[in-house]
Amino acid sequence: MYARVVRFTDVDPEKIEAIINRIKERGGPPPGVEAAGLRLMVDEDQSTAVFFALFDSEEKMRKSAEVLEQMDPSETPGTRASVDMGEVKVEADA
Repeated sequence: MYARVVRFTDVDPEKIEAIINRIKERGGPPPGVEAAGLRLMVDEDQSTAVFFALFDSEEKMRKSAEVLEQMDPSETPGTRASVDMGEVKVEADA
Protein backbone atom coordinates (compact mmCIF):
# COMPACT_ATOMS: atom_id res chain seq x y z
CA MET A 1 0.00 0.00 0.00
CA TYR A 2 1.20 3.51 -0.85
CA ALA A 3 -0.05 6.92 0.25
CA ARG A 4 0.01 10.49 -0.97
CA VAL A 5 -0.57 12.90 1.90
CA VAL A 6 -1.22 16.59 1.24
CA ARG A 7 -1.49 19.23 3.96
CA PHE A 8 -3.42 22.45 3.34
CA THR A 9 -3.49 25.70 5.32
CA ASP A 10 -5.91 28.64 5.10
CA VAL A 11 -8.72 26.15 4.51
CA ASP A 12 -12.08 27.55 3.46
CA PRO A 13 -15.00 25.62 5.05
CA GLU A 14 -17.16 26.22 1.96
CA LYS A 15 -14.50 24.66 -0.27
CA ILE A 16 -14.29 21.66 2.07
CA GLU A 17 -18.04 21.14 1.71
CA ALA A 18 -17.80 21.46 -2.08
CA ILE A 19 -15.00 18.87 -2.20
CA ILE A 20 -16.94 16.47 0.02
CA ASN A 21 -19.99 16.85 -2.23
CA ARG A 22 -17.93 16.26 -5.40
CA ILE A 23 -16.41 13.10 -3.94
CA LYS A 24 -19.84 11.82 -2.89
CA GLU A 25 -21.35 12.64 -6.31
CA ARG A 26 -18.51 10.92 -8.18
CA GLY A 27 -18.37 8.04 -5.74
CA GLY A 28 -14.64 8.54 -5.35
CA PRO A 29 -11.63 10.47 -6.59
CA PRO A 30 -11.39 12.54 -9.80
CA PRO A 31 -10.95 10.78 -13.16
CA GLY A 32 -7.40 9.51 -13.63
CA VAL A 33 -6.77 9.12 -9.90
CA GLU A 34 -6.56 5.40 -9.17
CA ALA A 35 -6.89 5.61 -5.39
CA ALA A 36 -7.88 2.56 -3.37
CA GLY A 37 -9.12 4.84 -0.59
CA LEU A 38 -9.47 8.47 0.44
CA ARG A 39 -9.40 10.19 3.83
CA LEU A 40 -9.86 13.86 4.64
CA MET A 41 -9.07 15.29 8.07
CA VAL A 42 -10.07 18.88 8.83
CA ASP A 43 -9.03 20.97 11.82
CA GLU A 44 -11.52 23.82 11.71
CA ASP A 45 -9.90 25.64 14.65
CA GLN A 46 -6.58 25.90 12.81
CA SER A 47 -8.08 26.15 9.29
CA THR A 48 -6.01 23.18 8.12
CA ALA A 49 -6.79 19.97 6.29
CA VAL A 50 -4.88 16.79 5.48
CA PHE A 51 -5.92 14.68 2.50
CA PHE A 52 -4.81 11.04 2.41
CA ALA A 53 -5.04 9.07 -0.83
CA LEU A 54 -4.17 5.36 -0.64
CA PHE A 55 -2.93 3.34 -3.62
CA ASP A 56 -2.37 -0.34 -4.39
CA SER A 57 0.98 0.33 -6.08
CA GLU A 58 3.69 2.94 -6.35
CA GLU A 59 2.99 3.23 -10.08
CA LYS A 60 -0.68 4.09 -9.50
CA MET A 61 0.33 6.62 -6.84
CA ARG A 62 2.83 8.36 -9.14
CA LYS A 63 0.48 8.43 -12.16
CA SER A 64 -2.32 9.76 -9.98
CA ALA A 65 0.00 12.38 -8.50
CA GLU A 66 0.57 13.73 -12.02
CA VAL A 67 -3.21 14.17 -12.41
CA LEU A 68 -3.56 15.76 -8.97
CA GLU A 69 -0.69 18.20 -9.60
CA GLN A 70 -2.62 19.53 -12.61
CA MET A 71 -5.66 20.46 -10.47
CA ASP A 72 -6.72 24.06 -10.54
CA PRO A 73 -5.85 25.62 -7.15
CA SER A 74 -9.45 26.83 -6.91
CA GLU A 75 -10.49 23.16 -6.60
CA THR A 76 -8.37 22.66 -3.48
CA PRO A 77 -9.50 23.49 0.05
CA GLY A 78 -6.73 26.01 0.72
CA THR A 79 -3.01 26.62 0.26
CA ARG A 80 -0.98 23.48 -0.33
CA ALA A 81 1.64 23.42 2.42
CA SER A 82 3.26 20.03 1.78
CA VAL A 83 3.01 16.83 -0.23
CA ASP A 84 4.45 13.51 0.93
CA MET A 85 4.36 10.22 -0.98
CA GLY A 86 5.59 6.85 0.17
CA GLU A 87 4.98 3.28 1.12
CA VAL A 88 2.73 2.60 4.09
CA LYS A 89 4.96 0.51 6.37
CA VAL A 90 2.48 -0.11 9.18
CA GLU A 91 -1.28 -0.21 9.16
CA ALA A 92 -3.22 -1.24 12.26
CA ASP A 93 -6.81 -0.92 13.34
CA ALA A 94 -7.86 -0.86 16.98
